[in-house]
Amino acid sequence: MSKIIFMWGMSAVLFLAIVIGVYTLYDKTNENNNQHAHEVNHESTTKTSHEHSSSEHDNHSDHNEIGESEVTTNMTYNANDAMITIDVKDQDGHAPELVLSHEKRMHLIVVSQDLSHFYHLHPEEKGDGIYNKEFHLPNGAYKVFVDMKPKQLAYHVNPIELHVGENHHNHESNNLTPDETRKKTIDGKKVKLTTTPLQAGKSVMLTFDTRGHKPEPYLGALGHVVILDEKGERFLHVHPTSDNQTIFETTFAQPGTYKIWGEFKFEGNIHTYPFVVEVK
Repeated sequence: MSKIIFMWGMSAVLFLAIVIGVYTLYDKTNENNNQHAHEVNHESTTKTSHEHSSSEHDNHSDHNEIGESEVTTNMTYNANDAMITIDVKDQDGHAPELVLSHEKRMHLIVVSQDLSHFYHLHPEEKGDGIYNKEFHLPNGAYKVFVDMKPKQLAYHVNPIELHVGENHHNHESNNLTPDETRKKTIDGKKVKLTTTPLQAGKSVMLTFDTRGHKPEPYLGALGHVVILDEKGERFLHVHPTSDNQTIFETTFAQPGTYKIWGEFKFEGNIHTYPFVVEVK
């Protein structure tokens, strides 16, 4: 009888040991899985954050800073040969390296005195910080914006006054009237602009409905948007938020009246659509 009791006791101890062992193994496995899941989730979150940041950097480029730059731009225009010359130098008088931005090292935005004429040009590098572009400008006053990205140097896009001939005009006298309807037709191609509430200091979405005609890629994007206030002082250059939609995101620093130029490429030709909006 004692032998039977002993055997039952040993069986109970063995069973208990097995239960404890299985539970310990399960608990350790579950802990490892949770830790692995946490690590995978952290890696996924980090990657998503990085990709979002990269996308914003590549596709959403607002240039509206006003302040000191480590790079200076000296511009001249020779009316005899219709040559625009931009001399770019750093604080030591050296030519800085410009980073490619949307397939070009320099985007030159030239706007006429009354904001009625808009030109998006791309000067070519000639060496030692000199960039040239042959382009005829009628007599008048212009605001010019040298949009570029010097490598590892601070640079802010500020307006440059350009006078051609004797007919000058003060940009401050421009009195833009906001469009009642935001539909424009250029060379048979229609575009409609819709926006989220236009409030200063708030993120604003600009959606260009190209009426079923998908734009062709232009300078590495489906379109480009340039925005100026009516004085020609506040400059924004915005790119689409994605590679397959003509939606742009920006922020207007101050209330006022602004002119928007949307550039899209259809059938190999660049179409520029102007709109005037009021920001509250």
